Amino acid sequence: MPGCPPEPNPLLRCKRSLKRVRWRFRRARVALKYGRETLRQAPVVFGNAMPKSGSHLLTQVLEGLTAFGPFVNPGYPPVNRTEGNTPLPKDAIIAQVEDMKPGDIRYGYLHAEEPFLSIFNQPDRATIFIYRDPRDMLVSHVFYATEMHTGHGMHAYYTQVLTSMEERLNAAIAGVTATGCTLPGVRQRYDVYLGWLDHPGILPIKFEDLILHRDAALGRVLDYLENRGFRPIVGRAEAIVEMKNAIAPRRSGTFRKGQPGNWKEYFTERNKALFKEVAGDLLVRLGYEEDEHW
Repeated sequence: MPGCPPEPNPLLRCKRSLKRVRWRFRRARVALKYGRETLRQAPVVFGNAMPKSGSHLLTQVLEGLTAFGPFVNPGYPPVNRTEGNTPLPKDAIIAQVEDMKPGDIRYGYLHAEEPFLSIFNQPDRATIFIYRDPRDMLVSHVFYATEMHTGHGMHAYYTQVLTSMEERLNAAIAGVTATGCTLPGVRQRYDVYLGWLDHPGILPIKFEDLILHRDAALGRVLDYLENRGFRPIVGRAEAIVEMKNAIAPRRSGTFRKGQPGNWKEYFTERNKALFKEVAGDLLVRLGYEEDEHW
């Protein structure tokens, strides 16, 4: 992938090269099917997300676009990770983002900062930002770090130092600075993404809407893509069906439950009190509560 530093692992280096060949083949096939000019006019599509906030659901929705339009899923990892799932430096991320071609679909976890704000506001790009109720995000994060990914940076702290879900949630809410691990508090984690919500040209969408009001949410995605240059060749109802058919949560290696409101099963009164203290008006800002009385 362009912009990636040299991959020391020869198997991963080979895998990266093969994926680039596959990307070119897929682009050629789409150009043959829809016409080169149609592909050239398609927007560059990027799915942006906060970690543990529905990125895999969004990528499946976007992958559904390939069933009825001139879009290409390169099959690459997130733009901010290497083939070996290690973080990329900012200049390498920028190079990958700028290398995307019309019709390409990719995803990542990018903060609302320059130059990304300017790059993704260009008229030939369609950027969808998915976010989630912070309380559900925290529960998902804790389960992921304790049970699903033993290599997670917080795994040892959550399992060897802390002894209860309440303690782990409080740590995730307030943040952790301990020997061997650092985790920002919930407000800090959201603040670096909030700029996407009001940025012109970006479509923000709630994870909960894709679960509970799926047809309406997918309709918003279609409307947005049409405003960014996509001209569908199938009817709206058929397009929505194709995107829905692409959704298969259990294909995600990080899938656990994904149900809105799951936090109510785990938040204690102490968790609630600490969350309100640390997060301030975050839930109101995101539209999940009307005030702090929840």
